[in-house]
Amino acid sequence: MAVPVGDVFEALRIGVGFLWTAAWAIIIGLTVTSLVQVFVSKERMGELLGDGDLTGLARATAFGAASSGCSFGAVAIGKGLFKKGAHVVNFLAFMFASTNLVVELGLMILILLGWEFLLAELLGGLVLIVVMAGLVHLTLPENRFEEVREALNEREHEAGVTEDPTCGMEGKDEYTIRTDGGETLKFCSEGCLETYRQQAASGGGWRDELRSWGGWYKVANQFRKEWSMIYKDIVAGFLISGFVIVFVPQRVWNALFLQGDGLLVTAENAVMGVTIAVISFVGSMGNVPFAVALWSGGVGFAGIIAFVYADLVTVPVLNVYRKYYGWGVMLYILGVFFVTMAFAGFLMEVLFEWLDIVPNLSGGLTATEQTYFALDYTLALNLIAFAFVGFLAYVYRRGLGAPGEYRDPVCGMRTDDDGPSATHDGTTYYFCAEACKEAFEESPEQFADGSPTVDEGSHGHDHGH
Repeated sequence: MAVPVGDVFEALRIGVGFLWTAAWAIIIGLTVTSLVQVFVSKERMGELLGDGDLTGLARATAFGAASSGCSFGAVAIGKGLFKKGAHVVNFLAFMFASTNLVVELGLMILILLGWEFLLAELLGGLVLIVVMAGLVHLTLPENRFEEVREALNEREHEAGVTEDPTCGMEGKDEYTIRTDGGETLKFCSEGCLETYRQQAASGGGWRDELRSWGGWYKVANQFRKEWSMIYKDIVAGFLISGFVIVFVPQRVWNALFLQGDGLLVTAENAVMGVTIAVISFVGSMGNVPFAVALWSGGVGFAGIIAFVYADLVTVPVLNVYRKYYGWGVMLYILGVFFVTMAFAGFLMEVLFEWLDIVPNLSGGLTATEQTYFALDYTLALNLIAFAFVGFLAYVYRRGLGAPGEYRDPVCGMRTDDDGPSATHDGTTYYFCAEACKEAFEESPEQFADGSPTVDEGSHGHDHGH
């Protein structure tokens, strides 16, 4: 049967409308996260999270809340902390906090679902961590995770896996530099490599940094990194939510989620909310607009909250656990997380029912009745937010305050004239590492533009890329 074109356009209108409504909140959240990531030191984090006591748990929660909201980033960074000696409770708490207590997620929930859901997310996020810690302490196999830690370190050592010194994720050969001390460092991305160079070249406190172009260059680079990690999940989540609202009939939700009142209904909704999350393949902040679709379909409060909690147990994320730790630990993490998320969702609805603050679904306009694009505060806030993003893009593209006088023509990283260099057609080019110099010498015509000039922002050369 042919799909009505009008329904497709309506689905797109709703999905894009949700994105438009939340755009300024996403940008503010990413900006706050970028500022924290740039100016809050995370040195010795693995050591600080080594104890499984209340202090270590509190530190893990705080570090996670100050981190990125990307599910895969949280898992990868959590692995790095675990490798460095973090207690299993603390690295799991870090992942919970970095996907449930970050600023951008809270703002999206507030805008799209309301203050009741935001309160449940924040309070429930803490409940998640406490319940998870209790479950792990009760069920953790005595030496299981220590054996996994040793095996993980040995396997990655044998495979030549090098950890990114800026974020803890796996470094790649194409983002390699050699330090003045002769140490070879690998980074997961161009952004992390440049972050390392910024840190090496920086000086002064955060107040001085914020009054300099160099400080804003760091923020712009971090903002770009944060957005690159989550934009696919966000865009997919918003678009999918529009199609779910339009094309999934009410009877489907009624069949999956019990209707009515009572603890049994609440418990079933919470369990089903986590189950839907596991198979939805939508993680990170992309599950918030999907949750709006579920809420529009009449799913109960407990089911929605449990669904939002559960971005760490989607099938793609579970596969990452399997690769890192093996089937046994993956299933253990799934079991602990599933029980924890379902219980927290159940508890939030029971608590909110007692406080009489469960939101009324019948109040307000439905997603299809709403007008998303109008001359209102959303338009004004989005214009301000987009202008700020334009400012960050300008700072980054012009390299204002960026470290290094020259730009490596191979990888685009900025470097100084004390590193490797090569001459082609009478022009001298400077490189961040020997690997880039060798790549240039193999095919100089591919990288040389013939007219390197001083970069207007950083007073260096810009060779193109």
